[in-house]
Parts: sequence; C-alpha cells; structure tokens
Amino acid sequence: MLSDFTFVGILVLIAVLLPVVGLGLSWLIRPKKPNPVKQSTYECGIETIGDTWVQFRAQYYIYALVFVVFDIEAVFLLPWAVAYDQLPLYALTEAVIFVLILALALVYAWRKGALRWS
Repeated sequence: MLSDFTFVGILVLIAVLLPVVGLGLSWLIRPKKPNPVKQSTYECGIETIGDTWVQFRAQYYIYALVFVVFDIEAVFLLPWAVAYDQLPLYALTEAVIFVLILALALVYAWRKGALRWS
C-alpha cells in the first residue's frame, strides 16, 4: 500500500517531468535554420531609433506594485464577500484589519511621494 507521501512524490515527479519532456521534445523537433533576419531585434515592425536599452524610472514599477497590492486585495476579499453571511463576527474584524493595513500602506506611499507623476 502506498503512503500519502508517495502520492505527493509521484505528483511532484509528474509536475517536473511534464514541462521538461515538453520543452525537450520541442527543442528536438524545432526547425534549426538561424539567419540574421530571424535573430534581429523586432519591435512592432519598426526599426528602432536610438539606443534600445533605456532605463525606465522607478515610478512605473511603483505604480505596478500598488496595482498588484489592490489586485491581491480583491482576490482575497472576494471569497470572504461570497461567504459573508456564514462567517462569524471575527471574520468581519479580520477583513476590516486587512483593508486598513492596505489603506495605511497607500497613505504611506502617498506621503512619501511615490505616487507623484513628475
């Protein structure tokens, strides 16, 4: 009889082998005809003008992180909202604390000037 951990091991083995076998097979059967046109940089069909390695300001990344924070908030609050009528009072308290922590983080980022587009 297999133990519970054997099933976990089999699952991990399958999870590792499946992408490795797929990538290996595609590497074996791919067409191998490199040429300069295929290996050139392609961006929207237009030849690049000037230096293509431009550093973006950190503000773009900060906006992305703030978006991710509120996106995650929505992901965590949706199941809570669906089961709202079945949850005890402490669940409501936990959700309010969660939203308050995120709101404090937003206020902190706002005061630091991280959300100022200049």
